[in-house]
Amino acid sequence: MSDALSGAITLSGGRMTEGVVRVDDSVRRPVTESSAFVADLLKIFELKAFKGAPRYLGQADGMDIFSFLPGEVPARFQVWEDGQVSAAGVLLRAMHDATRGSKLAGRSPVVCHHDAGPNNAVFVDGVPTAWIDFDTAAPGSPLEDLGYAAWTWCIASKCTVPVERQAEQVKILTDAYGLQGPERGAVVDAILEQQARNARFWTELMASPETSPAEAEVLASRIVWSRAELAFTAANRPVFEGALA
Repeated sequence: MSDALSGAITLSGGRMTEGVVRVDDSVRRPVTESSAFVADLLKIFELKAFKGAPRYLGQADGMDIFSFLPGEVPARFQVWEDGQVSAAGVLLRAMHDATRGSKLAGRSPVVCHHDAGPNNAVFVDGVPTAWIDFDTAAPGSPLEDLGYAAWTWCIASKCTVPVERQAEQVKILTDAYGLQGPERGAVVDAILEQQARNARFWTELMASPETSPAEAEVLASRIVWSRAELAFTAANRPVFEGALA
């Protein structure tokens, strides 16, 4: 181990990237094909004074270096309070606004995180204050992130919370984000697309076991879960659309 990595603390929780460590007040991740894009994105956030993301500090020893954000990252999805859901919506909107009109967004409205779930949020005193893990960030529509966030922050097929209450939290998230007009009618479609996309993602990994980040049994369980979430949302579509109307 190099002197720079002596005393490194392994950070667990990531499903796709291994070898992430904390060194003092920095986090280091192996360089990937997305490293250059992520570096440029975090520089935009810094330029726009968006504080809800790590700062990019450069590269060393084949590792990207980011500032460490104090706080807690949830180990699993759970039922969130309205204030936490609302804060996530505000944070998502601020992140998108920081990228509007940027070269990275290109012809798309914004740069999307594409994995803006609670598992990629840093909580301080119980409130989500920052996003981490931007490896899947890319130009896109705000509805892509909003659909995924509405799903992962508000909806759960196996949850004992009534679907009407889940729909209310989807509205809370959407209101906090500030989505207005006809686009509100597309939120449920966006949720369904992200659930279907998740099922496809894990199915594609299942087809390439030699490069998969998880065992076949784990992948199979994620596929089953994604499909169950999709079926639940589709069956209760009128409830979710009614809450957003």
